[in-house]
Amino acid sequence: MQISSILTITVPVADQAKALDFYTGVLGFEVRTDNPFPMGRWLTVAPKGAETALLLASWFPDMAPIGGLVVAAPDLDALAARLREHGVAFEGPSEQAWGRQLLFHDPFGNGFVVSQA
Repeated sequence: MQISSILTITVPVADQAKALDFYTGVLGFEVRTDNPFPMGRWLTVAPKGAETALLLASWFPDMAPIGGLVVAAPDLDALAARLREHGVAFEGPSEQAWGRQLLFHDPFGNGFVVSQA
């Protein structure tokens, strides 16, 4: 049997409330689930209409930040302006052989590569 999709990617965060503010307030993600969990909250977010969600997990204190999570945005210049407005450091947008990209980290060191869709 083949795997048909990726449902959730665990993103380690030290503070779920701060992470929720960043992912919804800065990146514009929507909350998919926010339920009690024995070690915190089962808190998932995703871009509107996306199939894959990010689990903002605080119960893995020794888990290293993830790097190179590749996501897409229709307008990197608008994303750069929004990140700048919220004081988020980023690199780009830059032209690459494969297209335009922008790089940034969330407040917990998780790295994102944004390709223009």
